Amino acid sequence: MNDRNDWINAKNELMEALTELGFPERLGEEIIKNLGSPQAMRRMTSYLTYVKPKTAELVVDEMLAICSDISAWKDKKASEEANAAYNDWLNNK
Repeated sequence: MNDRNDWINAKNELMEALTELGFPERLGEEIIKNLGSPQAMRRMTSYLTYVKPKTAELVVDEMLAICSDISAWKDKKASEEANAAYNDWLNNK
């Protein structure tokens, strides 16, 4: 599956799960915009499917938690890369 189809499928699945719970499409559009990747959208879809939150606040809280996890993961990877480059520099002095 190509990236575009993967993105579209993840977006459609998320939107369907959200609207089935009675939330407006506009909320889904904003969530999709903030999550920004098929993996994050699938994680959100799983949350919606299994937890079935009753309020928009719970949905937004989960979206923020997913965004926070992604940010922490990116920071960790950047730190690991910087540490590897520093260690390489030390070893090749």
